[in-house]
Amino acid sequence: MISLKRYLDSNSPELVPENENVQQDPFIVALNAYGSVLLEMGNCSLDACPGIGDGLKQNLGQLKAELSPGMSRQRLVANGEQAAEQLRGWGRGTARHYQVKAREVKEMLLIMARTAESVGARDQRCAGQMSAVTERFQAIASLEDLTEIRASISKSAAELKTSIDRMTEEGKQVLEQLKRQVEDYQVKLEEAEKIASRDALTGASSRVFVEGQIEKRIESGAIFCVAIVDIDGFKRVNDAYGHLTGDELLQQFAGELRSACRSTDVIGRWGGDEFILLFDAALQEAEAQTERLRKWVCGNYTVTGKHGALKLLVNASIGLAAHAAGDAMKDLLARADAAMYQQKSAAHRKIA
Repeated sequence: MISLKRYLDSNSPELVPENENVQQDPFIVALNAYGSVLLEMGNCSLDACPGIGDGLKQNLGQLKAELSPGMSRQRLVANGEQAAEQLRGWGRGTARHYQVKAREVKEMLLIMARTAESVGARDQRCAGQMSAVTERFQAIASLEDLTEIRASISKSAAELKTSIDRMTEEGKQVLEQLKRQVEDYQVKLEEAEKIASRDALTGASSRVFVEGQIEKRIESGAIFCVAIVDIDGFKRVNDAYGHLTGDELLQQFAGELRSACRSTDVIGRWGGDEFILLFDAALQEAEAQTERLRKWVCGNYTVTGKHGALKLLVNASIGLAAHAAGDAMKDLLARADAAMYQQKSAAHRKIA
């Protein structure tokens, strides 16, 4: 099989006879393989570092979507360079992410070590004081003067009480300090979990969070449905008006989804212009909810274009699937995805 590089360097545009099936063209095969690698790298990045892998997966998916048999050599080379830069950026970001996590663990270990050291030093001081008191009691036993015995016992008891009181107070201080530090780390962890559970652009739940919610419902045997929502023609918005306009449309669309959904519904960004919804309801109720959503989120949106305010008519395709006994998450999502694409195809045929 001819390599992709040799194809790009070749002066001949044809690598196979004209009457041969185009699917056997080595360039097409290599292009498909390259696209598959892009998608798989995105999936692997999400597994390796869920906190920052979603962005790389979306970006590599966009690069894969740009691939076409008729693209020029320059466009394909630029596509590869962008993929490499995305991977380098993800690698640097992942390294920083785990460096931060390592520092947090190190700080926690240092806190524990300092606490143990403080408690040990306190115990040593108290042990010394106890030893001195014990020696004094032994000396008392050899005294014969009752007045001297009484005075010595009184002094020793006072010193013993002081030692115990000091030990108790120091113990409280150490525990309070440790409690405050643990509470600080708890707040940091909660903030980190909150950030990881949210999509940075739209504020919807992250893909990782939604997948976790699906798994919980499957494990508990709960009745629920999922809906995949895809904005029709979103790529044309990016191509015609730029990614900033596209981002603003995604933010507004996510806001409309939140307004139309119930407090018990889970709203997540699945990737690109796709969102996912979780309904804790049977299929009939979920169908009524999705129909209400469609009427709410589809319609006119006003966004910022290159030359000011821009009005866009937005429609969306929604694929709904109910979880059935024995369904794995991938089976459920595959049915919802297929239903969404079926609806999108039906809408295209209607327009045509």
